[in-house]
Amino acid sequence: MSDITIPTSEHADDHSHDHPAWLAHHFDDAEQQFDSGKLGMWLFLVTEVLFFSGMFVAYALFRSLHPEVFVYASQFLNAKLGAINTGVLLFSSLTMAWAVRAAQLSQQKILVSMLAMTLSCAAMFLGVKAVEYTHKWDLGLLPAGMYITQGVAEPNHGNWLQILCIPAAVFAVIFAGWYLFALVGRNRFQLQIAGPLLVASLCFFAGVQLGVFLESGESHGDAHGSGHGATHGDHHEGAGDHAAHAIIVDHMVATSIPGQAFPSEVFVDPKRVGIDEPEINQRGRAGIFFGIYYMMTGIHAVHILGGMGVITWLIVKAARHEFHSKYFGPVDNVGLYWHLVDFIWIFLFPLLYLIR
Repeated sequence: MSDITIPTSEHADDHSHDHPAWLAHHFDDAEQQFDSGKLGMWLFLVTEVLFFSGMFVAYALFRSLHPEVFVYASQFLNAKLGAINTGVLLFSSLTMAWAVRAAQLSQQKILVSMLAMTLSCAAMFLGVKAVEYTHKWDLGLLPAGMYITQGVAEPNHGNWLQILCIPAAVFAVIFAGWYLFALVGRNRFQLQIAGPLLVASLCFFAGVQLGVFLESGESHGDAHGSGHGATHGDHHEGAGDHAAHAIIVDHMVATSIPGQAFPSEVFVDPKRVGIDEPEINQRGRAGIFFGIYYMMTGIHAVHILGGMGVITWLIVKAARHEFHSKYFGPVDNVGLYWHLVDFIWIFLFPLLYLIR
């Protein structure tokens, strides 16, 4: 005999008593609730695909109109950082899928651990991205209308990064205090929540340190190679930072008028910069590329932040032992969302970083 009794009109008042706490009152059984939630999630993911498709179409359109600009501007991106973030997100997909399986098998400890690892990977991704963004901002590599609006003698690599690290530092301090409070009070429930949040906050700074190391290492390698007579092919590879330094130091660019592009005629010594002269002359229009770059990667980062918020919610519910073999729909649905976010990055990485 079924554990769930379908109420009749005369037993309508007892409907809430016939359902377990995890089963919404408007569903008859767990299967109906799971299927309905999954259908809704797939419909939401379709809208997300359509949303990002518009940006991919914009990328294809502008690249077809200005292929030389995209070839030139993509050299300012650090493919190593993009590759690191790709590996981090792929690993987070593994941990998210493992979390779904743990929820199906009612493995509470593994579920919390896998959700915590997914959250930590997301934080590390954002840490690396923070270094990447701030390095471009310091060099004046901004969207069209703002691209290199003024010259600077040296890139101020640090101030913008410190500003972006402030929220993460505040959260780290709060979560550390919460964890110590729960540890002293021996509150296991709070420890299961504060611990993963504290680790995720620290992983953000681990991503920052990794990003700074790779950025500084590549810049040092470029300078070292050029000082010892590196071949043109070797210098051309990863010459973005070196080229940006030479351009910004040698040439001041007038303040732009919003909506207007900079003139493409820029007189730069190609031998010093290490890039072909036709590519240098695309500098004034490189803001087109960076406008698309910030839009696509920025909105993707917003989706990462949204996913982190929902994963935190899942950690709280998992710490309460709310998920089990009959009720794991929320974990499965968030897993679908997270896989889509990772899947979109799989397209963004080669389009922006690798295609030259």
